[in-house]
Amino acid sequence: MKVSMAHNRRNFVKKLAVAGSALSVNSLLETTHGADLAAANQRVQHLSPLEVAADEDYWHTIQQGYTASSSSIIILNNGGVSPSPLVVQQAVERYNQMINQGPSYYMWRLLDQGREPVREKLALLAGTLPDEVAINRNATEALNTVIYGLDLAKGDEVIGTLQDYPNIIQAWRQRAQREGIVYKQLNFKFPIEDDELIVREYENAITPKTKLLHVTHVINWVGQIMPVQKICQMAHKRGIEVLVDGAHSFGLLDFKIPELGCDYFGTSLHKFLSAPVGTGMLWIKKEKIANIWPLLCNSQPKSSDIRKFETLGTRSFAIEQGIGEAINFHNAIGSKRKEERVRFLKNYWAEKALKLPGVRLSTSLKPQFSCGICGVSIDGMTPGEVEGKLMAKYKINTSPTVWENISCVRVTPHVYTTLADLDKLVNSLSEIVAEKKKA
Repeated sequence: MKVSMAHNRRNFVKKLAVAGSALSVNSLLETTHGADLAAANQRVQHLSPLEVAADEDYWHTIQQGYTASSSSIIILNNGGVSPSPLVVQQAVERYNQMINQGPSYYMWRLLDQGREPVREKLALLAGTLPDEVAINRNATEALNTVIYGLDLAKGDEVIGTLQDYPNIIQAWRQRAQREGIVYKQLNFKFPIEDDELIVREYENAITPKTKLLHVTHVINWVGQIMPVQKICQMAHKRGIEVLVDGAHSFGLLDFKIPELGCDYFGTSLHKFLSAPVGTGMLWIKKEKIANIWPLLCNSQPKSSDIRKFETLGTRSFAIEQGIGEAINFHNAIGSKRKEERVRFLKNYWAEKALKLPGVRLSTSLKPQFSCGICGVSIDGMTPGEVEGKLMAKYKINTSPTVWENISCVRVTPHVYTTLADLDKLVNSLSEIVAEKKKA
């Protein structure tokens, strides 16, 4: 019996490992959409990613992989959380059904072994070593692991911005309040179309006590792409580490984490990667892992094993395994094609909306400074009023933002978003403007 159980575990793990490449024989994607995707990719293989971005026939094939493409509402808040493709939903359901045939056996003896193949797939996508990748639940958890895990002393300085994500700001403020570190925040007025200006602001704030810069790769409110690589180069020349919030960049922008030059990187996988809700990733440069204390207790807190950050207790193994199918779907499209398509969709609606009287954008439309997220506002209306009308009357789901010097409605399309959806958005904004004039 023991031999049989061990044999079954080895076969299961082997199957998970084989499923590591997009459209592999053990991938749900291959059995459900493989032929259609292969044909679509074959048809456009001679085109550049920028050309494919405007090929509606190609993206129609991609849209069919998402149940959200037939939702009763138009989902334009993918910057909050994205729906998963059908194959990811099916994977989670399949593994969840398996678990419920005997949770302690299937979770701890089988699916727990499947984390390593998922780690390898994530590392391959991120361009890193598997031993630098920890799987967790979201960017907040990943970034808080580093924030609370760093050995900082009273008086040590950390530099961030007022436009960073609130959960992260509160984490730094809590360390400052409790331990006496100095948390300084820059204040940017976006959009900014000058990388050097941003780098200079960080540089000018540095003092001999500065230990770390906290940089948001893509500002979640308005989609500004920050010059992370340039900031990291500047900081490292001064012996300063950099923690990057990549919640809105990973799975959307075409980059590899080591290219950024940062020391630590945290992201959510349930945004543009379209992994199951409640999945995230922490990356730490190999030689720095031992220096970071785990957020949750571990028997070897100063170990150099990245897995010490995964001591979460019981969690959803089914959701973790669904990450693999999300990567399969992402890889079937290609990172650069995906980036260019989402940017194309953002510009498609934003350029039209900008022509409407009283409509303003909080986001640059130049490709080097933004991709999918764009903030829009209407003169004389609060973001809450605009968002409320879009949802109540037109069933368009967006996100109102009033934060520091930012006041707008965040609009974020994804690869399943159609041009018809965006035409409806623009028409709705036009009608709201007209109603405002009459009032």
